[in-house]
Amino acid sequence: MSKRVMVVDDSKTMRDMVSFTLKREGYEVVEAEDGIRATEVSGVGIFDLVITDVNMPRKDGITLTKELRMKPQFRSTPILILTTEADATKKAAGKAAGATGWIVKPFDPDQLLSVVKRVCR
Repeated sequence: MSKRVMVVDDSKTMRDMVSFTLKREGYEVVEAEDGIRATEVSGVGIFDLVITDVNMPRKDGITLTKELRMKPQFRSTPILILTTEADATKKAAGKAAGATGWIVKPFDPDQLLSVVKRVCR
């Protein structure tokens, strides 16, 4: 059975790139364009991993991470932050919110897959 991943980013191009990378390795991908939509999608089924951007309209990735961690089905689900932000303060906020890891864009597909395979067992 393939692992199910939710990819959250307001950039359709970025969602497409991440989805393409994961799907070619057999992952099932569900996309959301922002934190509000991700919150709605999070109530449908079980996810093995969440990959989210930080800066998005309506609800940012840090807030989304905090909210997902409060849901029982996401307490142990890995959450990766994939963002252009490399600021240490933002990284600390992500970690405090419950993020499992931080990947800076632009991402290398092989690096992304390596991290996904490591956290998504």
